[in-house]
Amino acid sequence: MTEAKTLPARSAIADAHKWNAESVFPNRAAWSAEFQAINEALPQLAPFAGTLGQGAGRLADWFDVSTQLARRVQKLFFYARMSQACDTGDQEATGMSGQAGGLYARFGAAVSFSNPEILAIGEAQIMEWVKSEPRLNAYEQYFSDLFRQQQHVRSSEVEEILAMAGEPFGQVDNTEEMLTSADMQFKPVVSSSGETLPLAQSNIDTFMDSGDREARRQAWENYADGYLGLKNTLTSNYLASVKRDIFYARGRRYETALEASLFQNNIDKTVFHNLIDTYRKNIPTWHKYWAIRRKALGVDTLHPYDIWAPISKKPPVVPYEQAVEWICEGMKPLGEAYVSALRQGCLQDRWVDIYPNVGKTAGAFSYGTYDTHPFIMMSYDDSLGALSTLAHELGHSMHSYLTRKGQPFIYGDYSLFVAEVASNFNQAMTRANLFKVNSDADFQIAVIEEAMANLHRYFFIMPTLARFELEVHTRVEDGKGVTSEDLIGLMTDLFSEGYGSEMQVDRERVGITWAQFGHLYANYYVYQYATGISAAHAVAGRILDGEAGAAENYVRFLSAGSSLYPVDALKLAGVDMATPEAVERTFAVLASYVDKLDELTR
Repeated sequence: MTEAKTLPARSAIADAHKWNAESVFPNRAAWSAEFQAINEALPQLAPFAGTLGQGAGRLADWFDVSTQLARRVQKLFFYARMSQACDTGDQEATGMSGQAGGLYARFGAAVSFSNPEILAIGEAQIMEWVKSEPRLNAYEQYFSDLFRQQQHVRSSEVEEILAMAGEPFGQVDNTEEMLTSADMQFKPVVSSSGETLPLAQSNIDTFMDSGDREARRQAWENYADGYLGLKNTLTSNYLASVKRDIFYARGRRYETALEASLFQNNIDKTVFHNLIDTYRKNIPTWHKYWAIRRKALGVDTLHPYDIWAPISKKPPVVPYEQAVEWICEGMKPLGEAYVSALRQGCLQDRWVDIYPNVGKTAGAFSYGTYDTHPFIMMSYDDSLGALSTLAHELGHSMHSYLTRKGQPFIYGDYSLFVAEVASNFNQAMTRANLFKVNSDADFQIAVIEEAMANLHRYFFIMPTLARFELEVHTRVEDGKGVTSEDLIGLMTDLFSEGYGSEMQVDRERVGITWAQFGHLYANYYVYQYATGISAAHAVAGRILDGEAGAAENYVRFLSAGSSLYPVDALKLAGVDMATPEAVERTFAVLASYVDKLDELTR
């Protein structure tokens, strides 16, 4: 047996392959100085309390002061969290993250009086001020949305308490990250050749994509066992997150946590339930895929660790620079400005923290602020799946880039509901280009496998997690007790429905899947992956079909930020999520890939 390989330490990664931290703060001493400066500036907010009704000028002054501080707090918080995510073993970064979280909560408490005061002034008066004071002109949609939510805005005292609760409640998320990325240890994997290999959050996907079935089996089982070993603690922490959602919902007089989540973005409940109903109706498409995959792999029984196994005999090796070029080629219909910004971000401005290292948080994400680049954290491994992940996160980053370029700070972000549209759109467009660049059957199979891996995550796992989340929240809202065995049993039953008769289900290990998705700590986030990929394929289809104005309208959507409600913003791109049409269209795309794979592997 050969000696175990190890992941490189963070210090061994070349600076050229790390996110451009110095563009945010030149060093950590500068971060500390800014932390102190913001702390000292917070008292500037207090004199505004009780005075916002004095006139349009006073209200405009409030927004000038508070938004500038908000931008500084966000930048400070981002730097700390990104540093921690790239190396969870960095104790200084962990301390900075805690400091920044506390400062964020104190800032939230300091500004909490403003919305109740604005509501007390009245919508008619506020809208008059919007017309008379140029500095308030941009806030019309903000005020309109605030008055829409008036019934759920509490007194200044209650708002202050709700804001102050953010700091202790934030520990729930931090505990999940520390448990799974820092404290959790996984048994190493022994490959079929006898090589001992380390298993970590940053390389689990590489194992799952491996052609070595024994290594895949061990990696999947050892990974699940790491979570099962902490199942009771993870359950307690997740239920604290669920109760946090319900606390905030009831604190703002919503019937349920689902209603609270949807109302924030003016989304009707039918959007959520349309997704679930359409998914359940189309489950047989997944059953067909499992049967084709089992036959293509040549195995008698399909196991969950075979879901990502390569069918292609020669999966392509895709270096990072090649991935960037293929993504850029796929995005050409959006125009030169889009492609140039994307290429410069990847190859010059160091938007991407590229490669795995010890302590790096699992998965990938795009994160930045109005005053930074839209950075990406990932663990690139030269695979087609890594190319797809890069395309996905660049969709988020370009969405952020265009939003911040086109909108003032107040609308410089976008809701979770539309976030997953841009990311999945980039993957769909990149995939369409990949089908063109190489007609070799193995390459085509590899592209379909990448597509199916993506659809499996967004159109199988995420709707299943959404059903799980709904059931758990409902049980807690009804005052029922929930145990780790309840969560594992529920998760297993939901996945078993989707797997059908083709998959061998290891109940405990399949059932702990819920704990492997930190996304569940964001109130009703996961369903938005499925609605997002639906809208993405609907838009990509129009552009690839050459529909006049489709690309330009999509860029308008990307530039809208939160100046429009998400469902209305998507209408700019020609998608109406109030109907099941986009979800059905994406299931048709899924079915076409399944049929094509069947044809290529026979």
